Amino acid sequence: MAGKPTDIDLKFGLEPVIEPEGVGSGGDELEPFTNVACPYCGEVILLRLDLLAGSQIYVEDCQVCCQPIEVSVRVAEGGALDAVVAERMDR
Repeated sequence: MAGKPTDIDLKFGLEPVIEPEGVGSGGDELEPFTNVACPYCGEVILLRLDLLAGSQIYVEDCQVCCQPIEVSVRVAEGGALDAVVAERMDR
């Protein structure tokens, strides 16, 4: 009984939900998410990146152990993500 996702809306007389293009498709290209390993505790944490800001270095606390992580984001000329590096602050 597979059908279109909006079939259930029609069945119950609801307005169909229409997602804007890009929403729900796995990510936003200008603010993608990436996983990095915390250099202190080793846990993998999820970071949201702002590619519109270009290449940057900033400090973000680990969501698990709360230690400060220096995050380096490198953006290529076309605006695509080139590299993300997470390093300890105590070195």
